[in-house]
Amino acid sequence: MAAFDWKKLSTADRVIAIAGLIGLIALFLPWYGFSSTYGSASVSGFGSGYGWLGGLLVVAGAAYLVLLRSGTNMPKTSIGPAVIVLGASAIGTVIVALRWLTLPRGSFAGAGSGFSYGARIGIYIALVAAIVQVVFSFRIFKASGEAMPWSK
Repeated sequence: MAAFDWKKLSTADRVIAIAGLIGLIALFLPWYGFSSTYGSASVSGFGSGYGWLGGLLVVAGAAYLVLLRSGTNMPKTSIGPAVIVLGASAIGTVIVALRWLTLPRGSFAGAGSGFSYGARIGIYIALVAAIVQVVFSFRIFKASGEAMPWSK
């Protein structure tokens, strides 16, 4: 049985793991909402359409890296682990960014009342965590010397 030791992870591994944890937390925060003078409502990452898939890919990339570094028996693939983590992070980031870009937004201010609707804090946190994870995944990929699957 593999034992997890946080101290054995490199700084880049730790950043990727923390970004994955932040991405998981962000999935439960409001991603989209409506507020008016009379009240407000919001939905989490799981209720905001296809954006949850990107968030889960970010979490999966971090989980895979942590399991790999902790010595867990992972299935053998023809693709290197750094490519898998980078791919999951990059695809997850693109999906979260597309969800953010396609969310409707607007506001109205009238006499004594108004409303606004659009992206909320959760999707911004998820997007920042995903971008950070891609940057550090790319650093790990470059340091590993692995080739992209299509360049073999």
